Amino acid sequence: MGQPTPAQKDPTDPAELTDERDWWRSAVIYQVYVRSFADGDGDGTGDLAGVRSRLPYLAELGVNALWFTPWYLSPMKDGGYDVADYRAIDPSFGTLAEAEKLIAEARELGIRTIVDIVPNHVSDQHPWFRAALAAGPGSPERELFHFRPGRGAHGQLPPNDWPSQFVGSTEPVWTRLPDGQWYLHLFTPEQPDLNWAHPAVRQEHEDILRFWFERGVAGVRIDSAALLAKDPALPDFVEGHDPSPFVDRDELHEIYRSWRAVADEYDGVFVGEVWLPDAERFARYLRPDELHTAFNFSFLSCPWDARRLRTSIDTTLAEHAPVGAPATWVLCNHDVTRTVTRYGRADTGFDFAAKAFGTPTDLVLGTRRARAAALLSLALPGAVYVYQGEELGLPEADIPRERIEDPMYFRSGGTDPGRDGCRVPLPWSAEAPYAGFGSRQEPWLPQPADWSAYAADLQTADPGSMLALYRAGIRLRPVFGTGPLTWLPAPEGTLAFTRGGAVCVVNLAGIPAALPVHTELLLSSAPLDADGRLPKDTAVWLRG
Repeated sequence: MGQPTPAQKDPTDPAELTDERDWWRSAVIYQVYVRSFADGDGDGTGDLAGVRSRLPYLAELGVNALWFTPWYLSPMKDGGYDVADYRAIDPSFGTLAEAEKLIAEARELGIRTIVDIVPNHVSDQHPWFRAALAAGPGSPERELFHFRPGRGAHGQLPPNDWPSQFVGSTEPVWTRLPDGQWYLHLFTPEQPDLNWAHPAVRQEHEDILRFWFERGVAGVRIDSAALLAKDPALPDFVEGHDPSPFVDRDELHEIYRSWRAVADEYDGVFVGEVWLPDAERFARYLRPDELHTAFNFSFLSCPWDARRLRTSIDTTLAEHAPVGAPATWVLCNHDVTRTVTRYGRADTGFDFAAKAFGTPTDLVLGTRRARAAALLSLALPGAVYVYQGEELGLPEADIPRERIEDPMYFRSGGTDPGRDGCRVPLPWSAEAPYAGFGSRQEPWLPQPADWSAYAADLQTADPGSMLALYRAGIRLRPVFGTGPLTWLPAPEGTLAFTRGGAVCVVNLAGIPAALPVHTELLLSSAPLDADGRLPKDTAVWLRG
């Protein structure tokens, strides 16, 4: 199907009004977790038919692109991140033909598509791994993965002591087979790690990229992007030792340079999931011949604190400046406690290791702060990611323990509540069964009893709703232009900056704040007080 060439584009088409090569620099990108977005066939699981039926909603929201978490054939041992076949859609979601229709129909509405690639590992049901198990020790098939003999007199100990990448997990990252060999899996045993030193692994993934670019996708999100390459000696892990045997190894950059060459054939873009504390090493992934963008986890995990938020923003912009890459801003995703819940807690930051059952939260306070944070993130320079349901102000749901499916919960021995609480099926219609998710039976994860109160149809009719705020913010966002951010003098606990012809002010202090001189109030996350001041936990956009 291929991407259209510039000569084929219609300059009068509203979908083509933005610069084709630079759209991603300032886009609003909506993350779709297909399983929980909308159910088109009524079987309790979200699917592509459900997404297609809600494309008008997404167009009205005003987003520029959709990022889909994996929709490929999968046993679903880790929410689809255990991929068995990249060239097939999981039957629970639909068919490849439906995916192609979805990509095309979204593009007709001016919405691009980003798919998710999980290059660190595949499912244990992938043909390659099944062939490796059948072939036995020493076979070429096993060279595509990391098979090793164990340590100890009888090979009874794992080959090394690497920690699991599921934070809090006490489970080993090696599984022993009946033939005595062990195989590596940084996540679950159902997700064997690929050997990226093998040319067939590299070629296969370049072919996968072309397969989806040929079907019209505009970009690819790269899961666990810093984990692919491993020290071939597989030495033990030493905390703080550089280089790490499995994180951020130099070999990765040559891999991504070859990927970039593929993307450039189609004007495609990449966004990497890169968790790294070192700013300079993080920026290496964003050099002009590697990835276009990477997720900004510093901002996502930052507490609701003016000084720390400003530091996060400044650090992020400074990290990206040397390589000319745009920053990305995100408050929540399919792995992270929802913003409304997190901002209503005593600890408003996010840390996987700190997740626990029964953490109290004030949802009224959290909602107020989440509204202000939405305007803050939308005003910043770069691209913004919105996780499905954030625009509805959904809180984190408490999932009964017997209904939890996330392997994080099981691999932590039941201490980590896992990620299912932010993956509960969306509420669309207040009066419909299962809040209009579309199911004829209970959805795959249970919805809270009050979920219908957050339904999209109710919020559409309410000009003061979270949905109305997001729609207005996305519509008005261009007033900030594409220029740099300049901080303005502001009272302690308040953030104020200008970009283009607009000003954003966010009050995180305990008392109301006077607004700077302005000509027009464009948008506010909550009403001003009787004296025209900005209340605490409120953000406002002004025309300067």
